Amino acid sequence: MNNQRNLQIYRLWSPLYDAAVGRVFDRPRRRAIDLLQLQPGERLLLSGAGTGLDLPLIPPEIWVTAVDLSPSMLQKAREKGHGRTTFALMDAQALALPDHTCDAAALNLILSVVPDGQTAFREAWRTLRPGGRLVIFDKFLPEDGRLSPLRGAAGKIIAALGTDPNRHLSDVIPQEQMAAISSNDPAIFRGQYRLVLLRKPQANG
Repeated sequence: MNNQRNLQIYRLWSPLYDAAVGRVFDRPRRRAIDLLQLQPGERLLLSGAGTGLDLPLIPPEIWVTAVDLSPSMLQKAREKGHGRTTFALMDAQALALPDHTCDAAALNLILSVVPDGQTAFREAWRTLRPGGRLVIFDKFLPEDGRLSPLRGAAGKIIAALGTDPNRHLSDVIPQEQMAAISSNDPAIFRGQYRLVLLRKPQANG
């Protein structure tokens, strides 16, 4: 996958995306937002916001920065935001945001989409303040699971639709952040999709 191809894919997907996947992923999206335990006045990064299906689930007292690389997807998201939502056309792998400016971050169905999931994770993690929370809802291969030739071939076909089903969680979370995982639970489809919560350590001193 690359960004240019993803732009083409999601330009085609944008009119159909909500109808195609909205209901399927609604419950785990809600669980993801609930895991963040957002408090009034906090700042939330929504990285890879897509058509904004997470936005109606976020309390109106939260300041939201919703970013996406696709103009057509972001245009759909603008229809769902509330008064404290800021939209930005931005690459999740290179966020034009300062360090330590967000209280929480949601990476829902983005780490399997971008060309480099680990870079997208690192960028979101960088923006989090010490003590901040980050939630991931996405599909991952089991850590002890081997990639069979059949699944490898199927993954290449699915990747043509804009998502990679064959990444491990350890492919996208750097080793030094693994200890920050607070929970890692099955979401849907017998655990192929996971809900992962991380807490950024407090600064020393």
